[in-house]
Amino acid sequence: MQLDAVAPRPFATDPCRDQTPNQARFLSWLADILVYTLVLNLFVEYLPRVVIESFSISIITAILLKLLLDSILGFEHRVAGWFSRRDGQAWRMLGLLTMFSILFLSKFVVLELTHLVFGGRVYLGGLIEVVLLIVTLIAARQALAVIYYRVLGKPSKDLIEAHP
Repeated sequence: MQLDAVAPRPFATDPCRDQTPNQARFLSWLADILVYTLVLNLFVEYLPRVVIESFSISIITAILLKLLLDSILGFEHRVAGWFSRRDGQAWRMLGLLTMFSILFLSKFVVLELTHLVFGGRVYLGGLIEVVLLIVTLIAARQALAVIYYRVLGKPSKDLIEAHP
């Protein structure tokens, strides 16, 4: 008698198929915070200008960065959508200038809010380190999503909406 005939194998099918949108959102946040914590601590280890007092503080910093990046990217997408609905070359150029301004100035928002929340316990370096950190955070999150989707196959609509 085969074991497979007696009991179904766990995870033999897509474990995300029966997820609610809230469960998918929770898993997305959990994965992002774990990735952000990993990236932050690698930056602390390899870049002397990036300092985080403890591992616990790095987890809280990862949560703050998740909130900030989701807010900034959401705002940037809404503004881009507004400009994309306008006709004409001038609107397109103004839209590009506005997007660049939002993305550039948001780095200062990240630096200032991190300083306000953590004081001297967290120092993310200067502008160059923050830009490099944010690009790395976004790239790491996207890389994890690509790997996840390749392993499980095509994502369901609920999963895509929970992981913008």
